[in-house]
Amino acid sequence: MHLNGPDGKIVLPCAGLFSFIGADPSSGWLNGCAALDDRGFVLTDLSLTPDQLGQTWLTLARTPLPFETSHPGLFAVGDLRSGSTKRVAAAVGEGSASVRSVHQYLAF
Repeated sequence: MHLNGPDGKIVLPCAGLFSFIGADPSSGWLNGCAALDDRGFVLTDLSLTPDQLGQTWLTLARTPLPFETSHPGLFAVGDLRSGSTKRVAAAVGEGSASVRSVHQYLAF
């Protein structure tokens, strides 16, 4: 049931509300630096194709580490990452898990 409010807006009575933000990535600043999917989310590790990795990766003779983007040493976690769960707890977990990859990268 919906009611028209005094300002012409529709009022929907409800017992709860879930606000979903982060569904649209703000990744324009990474365009040309890291591979993005068709919706603008950053591609990482196993989501990257050989075409997206390019010559730099052939020179490195390795594949991207977990959470590493198409740009060696650049990592992406949380809502901006393609395929992520888009939940705060998941983003915190990904950030924590990515520390291991950063340490591996620094050890090269």
